[in-house]
Amino acid sequence: MSVRPDLEDEDREGDGDFSDMLSEMRILLPGAQMLSAFLIILPFNQGFSKIVHMEKQLFLATFFFALTSLVLLSAPAVQHRVLRPLKDRVRFKRIATRQIVAGAFSLAIALVLGTDLVISEVFGAAVGLAVAAVMALLILIFWWLMPAYLHRKL
Repeated sequence: MSVRPDLEDEDREGDGDFSDMLSEMRILLPGAQMLSAFLIILPFNQGFSKIVHMEKQLFLATFFFALTSLVLLSAPAVQHRVLRPLKDRVRFKRIATRQIVAGAFSLAIALVLGTDLVISEVFGAAVGLAVAAVMALLILIFWWLMPAYLHRKL
């Protein structure tokens, strides 16, 4: 009994299979969806017209990065469906992984900007920037630095 060659290639890649990738996207995608949904309804609230131009620019940047993360995080699922049957699973997985990482990066920016947008409106610009900086630091540590550290140590 022989293992399928495409599964052997995946094992040689050493980073799991498509089900792992789907599970990871299931974690990130709802966060991007919720943030985008919040941002979509924000301009329709009465108070939105009263915010200053700088806050509107911050909103626009946050909205752009949130939608970009949705596109990038959902792209591998759509591409997988369109490309079926896959001819080169290892290459597809490598490209999909890059898209997921880019989507996570875009989501990280949207989360930091969204934090600043909300906290600045409630507590003022200085507090908003401080809390956004803390959020950026948390994301940097737990999403990017810790995996790099663990990759070297494990």
